[in-house]
Amino acid sequence: MSQLKYPLLTNAFSKQDLSEAIKVVKTGQITMSKITKNFEKKFAKFIGSKYALMVNSGSSANLLSVYAACNPYRKNRFKRGDEVIIPSLCWSTSLWPLVQAGLKPVFIDINPKTLNIDVEELIKNITKKTKVIMAVHVLGGSTNMQKLMKIIKKKKIILIEDTCESLGSKYNKKFLGTFGDFGTYSFYYSHQISSGEGGMIVCNNYNDYSILHSLRSHGWTRDLKIEKKFKNIDKRFIFYNMGFNLRPTDISAAIGFNQFKRLKKFQEQRDYNRKKIINSIKNSPKWKDQFSFQKIIKNCSPSWFGLPIFINEKYKKNKKKFINFLEKSGIETRPIISGNFINQPAIKKFKLNRENKKFPNAQRVEDTGFFIGLHTDKISDNKLNFLVDKLLKIEKFK
Repeated sequence: MSQLKYPLLTNAFSKQDLSEAIKVVKTGQITMSKITKNFEKKFAKFIGSKYALMVNSGSSANLLSVYAACNPYRKNRFKRGDEVIIPSLCWSTSLWPLVQAGLKPVFIDINPKTLNIDVEELIKNITKKTKVIMAVHVLGGSTNMQKLMKIIKKKKIILIEDTCESLGSKYNKKFLGTFGDFGTYSFYYSHQISSGEGGMIVCNNYNDYSILHSLRSHGWTRDLKIEKKFKNIDKRFIFYNMGFNLRPTDISAAIGFNQFKRLKKFQEQRDYNRKKIINSIKNSPKWKDQFSFQKIIKNCSPSWFGLPIFINEKYKKNKKKFINFLEKSGIETRPIISGNFINQPAIKKFKLNRENKKFPNAQRVEDTGFFIGLHTDKISDNKLNFLVDKLLKIEKFK
């Protein structure tokens, strides 16, 4: 980190964040308890959902959401062999829980300007077998949720919103993650808030919440109303469902909750830095339309995660050299999610694209795109000038 002049995130944890963690350690009550439950309640109230459940990662949030959506205790559930629509620009654990639960993934292309699901492409790919849509809200942006929800309601499709990169983003003044059956969030390092590792799932149905709650902890009924239904069995250990162990600790909950209190401030700082960086690039005398940036659709109020940058086509062939130059200069970069996921070797190994479909928009994002961090403190003039200068040295890579 010390060698990075522009890392993905600076000062991920404040002294107060760490102080809250130390308090938990000193109590000796490290495992999931009152602090986690308090965070869940505050999170649900803020996000506008009836229920929230904390887990040990955003990936686990996706996993539990998928397994809740097919659980036999749920009326509207998918079955093995049903189809799920998922964007080709996604993360590994947006996809694999769907496959592990027996769904057949149907990849669709994205809108290359917004990076999110292309609703028109989605409509073309819906069949009678389509039972689930995994919507991935990318880097603070959104698809047209109004159009998407019309499709969902008409077709009675289960919607899971992977909101791991977009905590705090809104569409029509409603938080992303609260439109569908389940919404998932990640508190991993450099996300909108961080607890080191951690995540959250939200839903509006108590039955769904009960399923999620039991799946998180071994299939237990502990702390659920349903345990009253079972007699002649030790109420401390009633297992009415299948399950995992994906619980967080009170340590991560304490850190996450303390950061959660500053979410609005973080959002404002990231938005300020994004505008400052883009304006400085475009106002530079060296500006020749070398880059373009993520577009935000009407009615979307983004909560930025990072700053996606797309290089002009004429530099595309030397993108790798340019990224290496930025990294050596001390600017930390990342691919946009993982690029066109169809190119990943696991897709071929598990034969998930048998028809060998092509996704030109996702491929364009992989070929021309990368992202840099947006920090939660205001960018200094020195750091801004350094960053802009290095980015515009792309002229050397024609």
